[in-house]
Amino acid sequence: MSAPVIEVDDVWVRLRGQTVLEGVNLDIYPDDFYAIIGPNGGGKTTLLRVILGLLAPCRGEVRILGSTDAAMRKFLGYVPQFRTFDFQYPITVREMILSGRLGHITRRPRRYDEKDHARTEEALETMQITDLADRQVQDLSGGEQQRAIIARALVGDPKVLLLDEPTVYVDAPTEAQFYEILDRLRDQMAIVLVTHDIGVLPGHVTRVACLNRRLYTHDTAEITADMLEAAYHCPVDLIAHGVPHRVFPEHSREE
Repeated sequence: MSAPVIEVDDVWVRLRGQTVLEGVNLDIYPDDFYAIIGPNGGGKTTLLRVILGLLAPCRGEVRILGSTDAAMRKFLGYVPQFRTFDFQYPITVREMILSGRLGHITRRPRRYDEKDHARTEEALETMQITDLADRQVQDLSGGEQQRAIIARALVGDPKVLLLDEPTVYVDAPTEAQFYEILDRLRDQMAIVLVTHDIGVLPGHVTRVACLNRRLYTHDTAEITADMLEAAYHCPVDLIAHGVPHRVFPEHSREE
């Protein structure tokens, strides 16, 4: 088996006096399409921030390609939650994607070179938005903006693509196109997807884990009632008839 590209080793995080992550261990391998699900406030975004080096754990460590060196974070591509972007900022699609190369520029003064521009054109082509390159980001549809965001994450040639709730604000056709894109990209890099939309996962991901302060791992794409109950702390019914179905919490009815 190949060495992990990401190793999360006994990570603990406390914020405002509360334990947010407790003893989290996670290995991501080069061929992984790994989904992390769990309730709101369960620590999913916090875990991504720790992996990205944006938040320091109070205990434990994260290794990227076997190293704790912060410089290794340049091998991570990140797609944050859709609502965190200011799409009213006056910038073209090409300029936005090109800005994703800044972390790879070590020379002073920091100026883009031919390689940076070439990588930008490759990312535009990969996401099939070359025809949108000179348009203002604010003029794009939701699906087009999403493709541009992913292209910006890809322009740095990442070994791992991290995505935080990427389909929350898109419609069903756009979501289907999004997963088609990820299916193509998984041959080039590992993918870690944080999501609430568990209904479509079994048809795409290779492994899944539930996170609610503690991480409950599962080495297949199957989402079982037991693992959901462990993470959500309530009984659930899993309905399956050969196709993926959503999971609904089971609550007593008021008479």
